[in-house]
Amino acid sequence: PVSLCTMSALTDFRVALDWTPNTNHTGFYVAQAKGMYTDAGLAVKILSVHEDDYKVTPAQKVLQGLANVAVVPKETVISHATRGDGKIGLKAVGTIMQTNTSAIVALKSSGLESPKDLDGKKYASYGARYEGRIVQEMIRHAGGKGDYLEPTPPMLGIWNTLLNGEYDATWVFMGWEGVEARMKGVELNAWSPTDYGVPYGPSPILVCTPEAVSDPKYATFMKVTAEAYKWAAANPEAAADLLVDEVEKEVASGAMQPLPIPLERGMCRESQKYVSGHYLDTKGQWGTLDLSVMSQFVDWLSAHGLLTTAIQSRKEGGTSLDDLRAGKAGDPIPRDQVTVADLFCNA
Repeated sequence: PVSLCTMSALTDFRVALDWTPNTNHTGFYVAQAKGMYTDAGLAVKILSVHEDDYKVTPAQKVLQGLANVAVVPKETVISHATRGDGKIGLKAVGTIMQTNTSAIVALKSSGLESPKDLDGKKYASYGARYEGRIVQEMIRHAGGKGDYLEPTPPMLGIWNTLLNGEYDATWVFMGWEGVEARMKGVELNAWSPTDYGVPYGPSPILVCTPEAVSDPKYATFMKVTAEAYKWAAANPEAAADLLVDEVEKEVASGAMQPLPIPLERGMCRESQKYVSGHYLDTKGQWGTLDLSVMSQFVDWLSAHGLLTTAIQSRKEGGTSLDDLRAGKAGDPIPRDQVTVADLFCNA
């Protein structure tokens, strides 16, 4: 049926994903497929990173006005608030998951049994500001020195560098790459940050500019998206099918470039079974950011010396990831300069 909203002008709304479409993003595609966004007056376009290969990051798409919201690691919000200009660049308005579903992994066949075994090894990095030092602290917590190599291969190919033995470990989502490995019969040793002293909490999150939080269309988007994720939590197999069907439809119509690796229905169904159990909080709500959990993570960054001014750069003379891990990370940022309630809210 055609809704009344489709007869009047719809409001354009763009969502920048952090990766190619996967089950972390199912709710967006459920809402799209079921006409929930158009019923609410929104013409939503979903932007995947493979279309520009991160030339403009999801966060930058929001800052440059190319997207209304972006899916990003929660560290991105903290990083953008600690650039020395006193500005809060991005504000979190919801979380995809309620619990951390990510882990550092190595192939079981590698013989690496603990993070401490990563000393002297190659960790395939996404090149994020805190990432290498979080891994370093996990290694130290497990009894190692934290001395390892941090190459940064093209992001969308990182998982394959682990599978083909090029690198020794990387950070993945257990609900996606972890499920794929299981289905392929590839055994992994997985180490959750939470088990090695890092109160990591849920990630990724949804962000927008601070000014946008009061715009009614953002509240509308979040309300509809929450309903779609609740439906996906209750109907994992049907939700996975909608994800696959909707992405295939977008590719076929030319609205999205073909994915580097097409979604596989069986894999998406298995993955969805896993992630649907992590979408909702104990009250059955989606998207709720627990500010105390976010505060614990910022407390940890501060206590372990990761809350510093230096930002990695590929420019000549810039700070490298190696510099950050070696302690050449700039000056400490006082903990009280990072106000969690200013960075994270529930839209």
